[in-house]
Amino acid sequence: MTLKPDSGITSGGGADTRHGNWYDTAQICTNGHVINEQLISSPHIKKKFCDKCGAPTITNCQYCRATIKGAYHFGPNISSWMRPSFCTNCGKPYPWTEAKLKAAQELVDELDKLTPEERELLKKSLDDIMLDTPQTIVAATKFKKIAAKAGEATVKELRKLVVDIASETAKKIILGK
Repeated sequence: MTLKPDSGITSGGGADTRHGNWYDTAQICTNGHVINEQLISSPHIKKKFCDKCGAPTITNCQYCRATIKGAYHFGPNISSWMRPSFCTNCGKPYPWTEAKLKAAQELVDELDKLTPEERELLKKSLDDIMLDTPQTIVAATKFKKIAAKAGEATVKELRKLVVDIASETAKKIILGK
């Protein structure tokens, strides 16, 4: 169902246009490139495929079909917006989050300076690094400690992948901020 911002209908994205406040729908490629964070109000920007990587674009969660929340409109204003990692309806990761996690896990296997046990521990910590839970601090600390043993060249690339999907708490620990 396509909604116009002034339709007065509540969309899956959370529209409440009776009060002038509503969430637009975002369109993102399966690799995570944002195509349009205002698909309802700017449908002319819509693309079937990403112009950066050629991947198909989506506007709904692949698990529950809920729309991907885009920019928040409040009156004549629009809030700043960041690409989400997880669906706000079912909590499952979006394809770009899953792909980065998989790539990070594969890259951990390439860290030759680590023992097999350290590699497994590092891979297991990645799930908790993505979330913001009490276990996040422990996982990010383990990640930082074990990654320091692995050598700077490969860890630099691993850190880029992990920081992109990490929770804010984990980012601060991993980056030392």
